Parts: sequence; C-alpha cells; structure tokens
Amino acid sequence: MTAEPMLTVNGLAKTFVLHTQNGVRLPVFANVDFSVAAGQCLALTGPSGAGKSTLLRSLYANYLPSDGQIMVRHRGRMLDLASAEPRQQLEVRRETIGFVSQFLRVIPRIPAEVIVAEAAIAGGASPEDALAAARELLRRLNLPERLWSVPPATFSGGEQQRVNIARGLIRPFPVLLLDEPTASLDPVNRRGAVDLILAAKAAGAAVVAICHDEDVRAEIADMTFDVSSYKAAA
Repeated sequence: MTAEPMLTVNGLAKTFVLHTQNGVRLPVFANVDFSVAAGQCLALTGPSGAGKSTLLRSLYANYLPSDGQIMVRHRGRMLDLASAEPRQQLEVRRETIGFVSQFLRVIPRIPAEVIVAEAAIAGGASPEDALAAARELLRRLNLPERLWSVPPATFSGGEQQRVNIARGLIRPFPVLLLDEPTASLDPVNRRGAVDLILAAKAAGAAVVAICHDEDVRAEIADMTFDVSSYKAAA
C-alpha cells in the first residue's frame, strides 16, 4: 500500500524582485514539481546558489512563491500553503510543518532545556512532560548535562546545533524541513542526529532536507531532487 502524499509541489517558481534596485529581477527556480509521502525523505541537491535554501524557505512560507502550489496535508485535507491566508500559514507551522535551520536564533538568557521544552509546550505538552522530553533529547544528542540549564549563546556551533535539532524534533510534525541539520556536528554527534531523523521518518514524517554530507544523505534520503535542473530563465 502506497503511503499518502503529505507534501506536493506543483509548478513552483520563485523570482526575487529588488524594488530598491529599480525592480531588478533575480530568477531562482521555475516549474518545480515533486511529492513526498509519509515516511519518505527527499534530499535537495545542487551546487551553492542553486536555490535549495530558497526552495526550503518557500515550503515553510517564509518566501512567497512567484507561481505554483505547495499542497500540504493539514488537518486531514490538502491545503495550498502558497495561497493560504497568513493565519492559516501560522497554523500549519504550529501543527504540521517543523523546520530545523542551520542556525540557532533564540531569546537571550533562556536555558537550553527550556528552549527545547517550549517547542513541545507549544504543541500541547505539559511543562513537566516537555522538560523531561527535552532533557532526554539533549542526552541522546550528547549535550553535557551541565549545559542544559545554561543559555546557549556561548555554546560552540556544534552544541548550538544540537539544541536546534532537539527543538525541531521534540514534536512529531507530519512534515519536517531540514536545512543542513548535521553541518556543524562531529561524527559521534552526527550519528545521534541521524538516528533522530530516521526515527521521525519511521514514525511517519515526510522529510525534505538539504544535506551536503553524502554519507548522511545516503542514509536518510529515499530520493533526491536537483534544484539546479530547474533554474529559472533570466
């Protein structure tokens, strides 16, 4: 039995218009089509500047596409995120689409364990259960316990990224967008992150990932999509 599609992209295009530069147009990609089912991972590939991050941010409704559809299964039906109202887009982010970026952006002076737990609380978990789940994830990602109660502003890049991964994966989002989730991690901690991504897939998440590490990509991805093949005409 084929798993149902959780995310389907039809004819997606993005061109940036620089209004402060006399309307200069910067085409990024066009005619993008793909579908990702529950339990699958699609890896976005292509050289730097191909538009991978722009495509990923478009899927999260950070960027408004110039054309096309982003159909996401939300509350049991397919919703076009590209044309949805802002309140619907925020609702989809809260309930359906999780995002793990390369960088940790948080409010200063908030402890690492609280940053992770807050993501679970936003999904309806009790503060006690959320904190317990946060600590377990941080343990699995080998973040030293002495750092759990410390704000992560002074952490190393790899330590911050482990907090970022824990925050993004603490809730079972139906769709996961991953932007270089293991880029700052050493081999041991990369293993922990990969295991969490594989567990999310096994639980039914549809994953779209940017991953330059070929070994990681080979382990988590079921298929690849070369964004550079869909370069928009200038």
